[in-house]
Amino acid sequence: MPNIATFHPQIVHFVIALFFVGLGIRIVSWFLWPNWTRPAGAALLILSALASVAAVQSGKDAHGPVERIPGARDIVVHHEETGEKARNLLLVLAAIELIALGLGSKASIQKGAYAVSSLAGLYVAYALYEAAEHGGQIVYEYGGGPGLRSGDTTDIRRLLVAGLYNQAQKDREAGRSEEAARLTDELVRRMPGDQTVMFLAVESKIKDRKDAQGALADLAAMSFPADQPRLAIRHALLTAEAWKAAGMPDSAKVILESLKQKYPDNPGVQRAIDAMSH
Repeated sequence: MPNIATFHPQIVHFVIALFFVGLGIRIVSWFLWPNWTRPAGAALLILSALASVAAVQSGKDAHGPVERIPGARDIVVHHEETGEKARNLLLVLAAIELIALGLGSKASIQKGAYAVSSLAGLYVAYALYEAAEHGGQIVYEYGGGPGLRSGDTTDIRRLLVAGLYNQAQKDREAGRSEEAARLTDELVRRMPGDQTVMFLAVESKIKDRKDAQGALADLAAMSFPADQPRLAIRHALLTAEAWKAAGMPDSAKVILESLKQKYPDNPGVQRAIDAMSH
């Protein structure tokens, strides 16, 4: 069987969408009983069950590299187990739906079968939610997604860059200035010449290294297109912050007043002016 790890996110979302829409229609069919809801609910729930088979297989194809991430093995194994449980329950639910479809000539018995399907579907919904929740943890809390779909090392680098940036921010907030500066230096090493990273390096010089003069020198050496106001505002705000840190608040105020005239509706400029006055 071909490796379908790349398609795991798409398949899983199809399973979830088909199931919850199908379950909603099935519950409606039991209470209101319009004719079209019976085959429609059955079709969606059966398709969800079939898609869950592919979802579990694609998850197995994908779990190897993720499981090797330090600290991620337990959550990956648990996600796989909950996914298999949800698949099995969905297949049972699909079997109930097929039986109910075969009872078309016996309306009262068929309605009872759909009632069983509706009640069972609520339990399946919980199992499916649990599996999806653990999948979300793997992606968003353990960084298990980047690089798996494309195999491109650029995706892995983006994950590292995001980690360096966010950890540097947290270290700065916690007063760990040396660690924040070290992580920012690593960002610069990983992404030399990137405009955003250059600004982060200047910010680190001001806030972490307390080197306002060095920050001013770096800012003076920067160049960027004149038609990009966001870069111009970021550059000016950092320059004002550096002048303030250097003990020259009047120079900072001049820059901010000029910015306010040029960009009167920019909230970042107004926040900087408000902070300067306190």
